[in-house]
Formats: sequence, C-alpha cells, structure tokens
Amino acid sequence: MEGQDGGVAEQSQQHELQSILSCSDRDFLIRNNDDQVKVDNLKGKKVGLYFSASWCGPCQQFTPNLVEVYNELSSKGDFEIVFVSADHDEEAFKGYFSKMPWLAIPFSDSNTRDQLDELFKVMGIPYLVILDENGKVMTEDGVEFIRDYGVDAYPFTQERIKEIKEEEEKVKREQPLKFILASRSRDFVISANGNKVSISELKGKTIGLYFAESSYKKCVKFTPKLVEVYETLKAKGDKFEVVMIPFDDDEESFNQCFEKMPWLSLPYDDKSCVKLARYFEIQTIPALAIIGPDGRTLQSDVVEAIEEHGTETYPFTPEKFSELEEKDKAKRDAQTLESILVSGDLDFVIGKDGHKVPISDLIGKNILLYFSAHWCPPCRAFTPKLVETYHQIKAKDDAFELIFISSDRDQTSFDEYYSEMPWLALPFEDERKEDLDRIFKVQGIPTLVAIGPTGRTVTTEARKLVMYHGANAYPFTEARLKEIEEVEDEVAANDPTEEDMEDDAEEGTKTEEGYVCDGDVCHKV
Repeated sequence: MEGQDGGVAEQSQQHELQSILSCSDRDFLIRNNDDQVKVDNLKGKKVGLYFSASWCGPCQQFTPNLVEVYNELSSKGDFEIVFVSADHDEEAFKGYFSKMPWLAIPFSDSNTRDQLDELFKVMGIPYLVILDENGKVMTEDGVEFIRDYGVDAYPFTQERIKEIKEEEEKVKREQPLKFILASRSRDFVISANGNKVSISELKGKTIGLYFAESSYKKCVKFTPKLVEVYETLKAKGDKFEVVMIPFDDDEESFNQCFEKMPWLSLPYDDKSCVKLARYFEIQTIPALAIIGPDGRTLQSDVVEAIEEHGTETYPFTPEKFSELEEKDKAKRDAQTLESILVSGDLDFVIGKDGHKVPISDLIGKNILLYFSAHWCPPCRAFTPKLVETYHQIKAKDDAFELIFISSDRDQTSFDEYYSEMPWLALPFEDERKEDLDRIFKVQGIPTLVAIGPTGRTVTTEARKLVMYHGANAYPFTEARLKEIEEVEDEVAANDPTEEDMEDDAEEGTKTEEGYVCDGDVCHKV
C-alpha cells in the first residue's frame, strides 16, 4: 500500500531535533504560560509531534485522551510532546494550547510548522508521529495507538503493539466476552444501583450491547421498545442481558437515564465505549450489537429488526434472521397502498387547501413518497426539479400523485416549505411517518420512493432517476429504465459525458478551507 510504503521509507530516516524543531532565530519551544524550553532539553527523550487544530472536531475529541496519557507518563521523564498547530489565527492557537500540558512550536513560526507538515507528509489531522531517543520515527500511527491502547502502548514501539495484540488474541480465543467487555483496569460492568457485576457472570448468556446517548431523539424513541423486549424475554426465563455502551456528554445525564433502566452498563466515560464502537463499526446510534452465548458476535446491529419484529428477533441467530427475512419478503409481496398509508383512523392525506384526501382515492395510481425537510439544503435544491417533473408527469398521466413526508421541526417550517409544492402531503407530525421511515429504511433526505398501481414498491431510488432523467423516468420501473439505457447508450457513443448529481446531506462537510472532516479524521483536499 502507498501509505505503508511511505511509512517504511520515513521510519528509515533519523531526524536531528535541533534541526527540525528550531530555526535561525529560535532555539526554543514554548509552554502555554509562555515559558521557553530549549530544544536541546529533548535530547535522550522520546518525542511525539502532535499535528492538530482547534477547529478540527476529531482533534478536539482526541486531545483529552492524549493529555491523560501524557500526564500518566510524565513521571518517567523520558517522553515529551510538541504541538504543531494547524490553526489559522493566534487567538485560536492560544485557546487550544491552553488545554495542553506539553510544548509547542510558536504560532508565529509558520515556516517551521509548514516544513514539519511536508517532512512528515501530514495528510490529515489529528496526526501523531513518535520519534525515539535518537530522532528515528518509531511510528506514524500514534493516534491509533493512543486511541486503542492508551498508556499501555508505551514505549510506542512496534514490538510493544505486537505484544499487546498477541495478548488480546489469546484472551479473545480463551475468553471472548472478557475481550469485548473488559479493560486492563476493569473486569466488571455496573447495575443501575451502582453495584459492580463481574463480567464472568454474563458467561453463557446472549448479550445485547446497546450503543446509545440518553437525550438523543432516536435513542429516546427506541429505548422504551428495547425495555419492553428485554423485560418480556427475562420474564420468560431467556438467558438474555443488555449492557449499555453510553455516549452521554455529561455524567448527570447518564445517571438520570441509567437509574431507570433494567439492564447493565459500562461506567460513564469508559474508554472501552469508543473502542467498542470501532470494533463493531458502529456508524450511528442507537445500535444494538448481539453477542452469542459462546461470546462470538451474532449480529452487528438489530435495532431495525427489533423495531419491526420485537421479541420475535430472539435469539438473534442467522437462522432466525433468515426466517424473519422470509416473513418480510412475504409482507413486501403483499404490500398495498392501504397497508403502508392507513393506520386506524388515519386514512387520509391532505391537499393544498388542507382538505382531506382519502387514501382510497389514490388506489391504482403511481405514487411517489417524498421524504424531505425545509432545513435540508439538498432537499431545497432538489424540490424545484421535482416540481417541474411532477407537472410534466401529471400532464401526460393523471393516474399519478406525489405525497410529501415531512421531517420539518415545526408547523411553520412545514407550512412554508409545503407552500412551494403542488402535491399532497402527510399532515405535520403524523405518526405514520415513523412507520414509513422504517418500512423504506430512510437513512437520509431527500429520499423519493416510487409505489406502483398495485401498492408494491417499485424503487426507493427514485430521486436519482428524477435527477438524471426527469419525467422521462416515469413510471420508474426496471422495464422503463432499460428502455432509457438503450437510448442513452446510443447517445453516449456520440457524446460520452457524465455528470455527478450527488449532494446528499450525509456527504463529508468542509469545515475549514482545504479540509474535509469525515469520521475520525479531517482530510486535506
């Protein structure tokens, strides 16, 4: 791999600290109280060069971890960190540096900072290069080492990391549940009354790891459903337990929520929370990973399955999920417009003047369900195109309708946004929206779902079809798309152009000039 080759080449070099950290008119580094420390004082020490910036979210998240490790190692006297700032002004630099107990290149020396960026090929932050006592690069993966192993990674050699991994693999083979839930300083989880419960007591049970944040809207919505499932299974005598993996911002919020829960949890702010989120590749919360009685992972996330099937998901085995998939398929095959849009007395949508339009009036038509919101820039950019397409389709086929499914935050925003639309809508805050989100697995907006005359789903990707083909894509069936592709293949032979229409809200966000933040890293572009 290119990055690995670069790392090997870089690690073969030996750097003279005086040369790379000082300049012609400066032979010192600074502390956050403006004290000066001679670069020569670093001789014989391991040195971490910490490339970071106050505007970088992943840096702000990582820095407290690094501070904790630094403070634990400070008594050894053989390790130092030098902050290499990517901030854009001195005020931001000083504010961020005030939280750091280590040294820094003065903000005024932008030439040295730029030279270090180039020397160590810094392509994203946070980035931590660790040099040994002779100035040789031991690792360019300091961020990963600290995140994964904390102070245990010291002295940050490849041999030490190999040793840790071998120890982990041994525990993973012999006691997989302990590998997942325990840390080097903790072999227990906690109950709502504060008691410690040994992880060994969970052996032989099916465990749900519940990644959640108590005040997050989606967690608030899902938690009662999980409590219901949990208590039902426990009452039946099933060997099932839930361990919460909390991501609360403050301990008070965590305690207020957890004291009402019937299950166990990792302690607040336990470092294993982030480690487990990476281990199970958790992309969003709430998430519920399932560990089988043998300590092996059964499912990486069953939140949607529990929302749809409740206790039927237990014991969460592949065989059970195959059974549920067959059930879901039969349900999809039997889907009608009434089955997805009628719920009790809610058997209507609304028109532009607010009058109720019975769902029965829409049966037999081609329907588009438009999941959107006024606050969403990609939605506002797409809506005019959809309005144009709507009018063009209606002009040639009156057996067509579109229904707006709003994710707006208040009635005023809904009314303002809906005033721009010529079609029908689900009333604001209609309870059917949650069911539709689940049925069509809406993970982002704008989303456009096409429903055929029988009430069955034609495609959940109608937005892309409208963007590329407009009204020409109607009625969005595979047969129609095949016709379009045949025509476009002929056109492409004469005019092979391609246009990228994607601008979803989920894409990376440019937070500073020259950077895009994505997950744990802000990448240079």
